[in-house]
Amino acid sequence: MRELFDEVAGKSPLDPQEAVRRTTRGPQRKRVYTSAGVAEADGGFAVTLDGKPIRTPSGRQVVAPTREIAEAIAAEWNAQGEMINPLTMPLTRFANSVVEAVADRVDAVADDVAKYLGTDLLFYRAGHPEALVAKEAAHWDPILFWAADTLGAHFILAEGIVHVAQPETAVAAARGAFPDDPWSISALHVVTTLTGSALLALALAHGVRDAEQVWAAAHVDEDWNIEKWGMDEEVAARRAARLVDFQAAVRILTALKP
Repeated sequence: MRELFDEVAGKSPLDPQEAVRRTTRGPQRKRVYTSAGVAEADGGFAVTLDGKPIRTPSGRQVVAPTREIAEAIAAEWNAQGEMINPLTMPLTRFANSVVEAVADRVDAVADDVAKYLGTDLLFYRAGHPEALVAKEAAHWDPILFWAADTLGAHFILAEGIVHVAQPETAVAAARGAFPDDPWSISALHVVTTLTGSALLALALAHGVRDAEQVWAAAHVDEDWNIEKWGMDEEVAARRAARLVDFQAAVRILTALKP
């Protein structure tokens, strides 16, 4: 079972797009197990294949923090047909990332997310046309107001793409609102990298915005261009793949929300 999990999960620690690319390389493996299940384990719930716990490529046992998450991972394995299709197993890839690359370095991953606070999507605004300016403001301003009023994080906005240095106090204040468990910080990282915004990820984690609102906010400019010029097939495919990983991260954050 070990090599089967290796094939499905890959070794991508945090980049969901790279995980998709890596796990689709080479031939798919045949399903060699009958059923997946869940069993209690130290620290949470293990996912099993025919009663044996799945492990990462390095031999670590995959233990989910809640039964809900473990059952969702097991469901991905049970849903497979004769051949294993990694693209239909985002939670399995996510679990592998957490166990292999995040569990022992939560602070480092949080610091990586915090880097986005220096160049967050929400800071850089269009100067024209007025309709786009208004759309950005409608989607982004409430999150910035929340960050300022609730977190004490006051950021600086800019027009165009010229870099503006953000106050260290603002970055630190937002950084202080990050979750501190491996699964939640991993989900926060995934949402951040997919949207280009740590503030959108934070708003999602704290229930300030729901998943649909965050996804829409992350694509204001792209959707504006699509309305004007239409959707490119390659862009649509890439966005659909990103959405799969986004939804998996949302599921984790929802399951672990206090």
